[in-house]
Amino acid sequence: MTARIVLLVTSPRLPAGLLTSAAWDVVRRHPVLTGAEGELVTAVRQAGAEVTVVDGPATQPLLDAVAAHGTVVWLAGPAGDEALARELGLRLARQPGLAELELMYGSWDPPGARLLDAVAVLDRLASPGGDPWKRAQTHRSLAGYLLEESYEAYDAMVEDDTDSLREELGDVLLQVVLHARLAEELPEGERWTIDDVAGGLVDKMIRRNPHVFAGAEAGTLEEITANWERIKRVEKARDSVLDGVALSQPALALAAQILERATRNGIEVPPPLAATQVDAEARLGASLLATVVAAREAGIDPEAALRRTTLAYAQAIRAAETQPPSPPPPVDPR
Repeated sequence: MTARIVLLVTSPRLPAGLLTSAAWDVVRRHPVLTGAEGELVTAVRQAGAEVTVVDGPATQPLLDAVAAHGTVVWLAGPAGDEALARELGLRLARQPGLAELELMYGSWDPPGARLLDAVAVLDRLASPGGDPWKRAQTHRSLAGYLLEESYEAYDAMVEDDTDSLREELGDVLLQVVLHARLAEELPEGERWTIDDVAGGLVDKMIRRNPHVFAGAEAGTLEEITANWERIKRVEKARDSVLDGVALSQPALALAAQILERATRNGIEVPPPLAATQVDAEARLGASLLATVVAAREAGIDPEAALRRTTLAYAQAIRAAETQPPSPPPPVDPR
């Protein structure tokens, strides 16, 4: 029988003992060694397997065990014990007759597993002994950062820079997780957690997408959108079609969203005419609103259009800054 060392790697983000049937077979049939005690070690022992904790370098104890038993299992720690795997691989490459090294996955990280790490890191930072700055923050003090990070993610989208988008969305996620962690410190009856945030999102998505989760007929995109709005109205029981519009967003975007809400709900109110306004600010505001109306009718995002033109103007300013100054006009000797 070929001697072998089975390097058993598991996900630290799943409950201890949640292993594949092949992993359970190997730990029950062969001696198991590991580098430290832990929940998984306890679960394996409770299942009837014998586990020995190795104190110090593990390569030689593994080779001694495989010489005595033919097959031995190394139960890797949460980080996967890559250094040990590398050392064993080099040793067995030099002395292939000692044993074969087999990598076995007893469990895998599910999709989204690193979100658990994000929650754990922010919990550590916002807990006693963590980062004093984060512990001193409130929802209001962090509000500007959420806007800033969202704008940076928007910039990455506009520039089609997917690498930057990944990073910037991470910064947005940091804000979400940090706000949820701070909410755990609210008074009893007001506090909530990241699980409440995620749970509310999941419930909302299931309710608002019956064509996916409840067997309803999908229909056209227009019908799906109309159904979404109908379900939303039932959920919110709002007094106005404008309830829920973020009033702190930039003015052009705010105007466009208000016009879109009114149109979608069949409400027609003519915008004010610039000539009827009593002061210069109101006249300018009415002219800008008329421009937003024209942009919507043309299918153009007014915020994006102004941003595009402003950035082009900024580039022209930068180019002008690099030009040498014009020589002074000649002096008339008369």
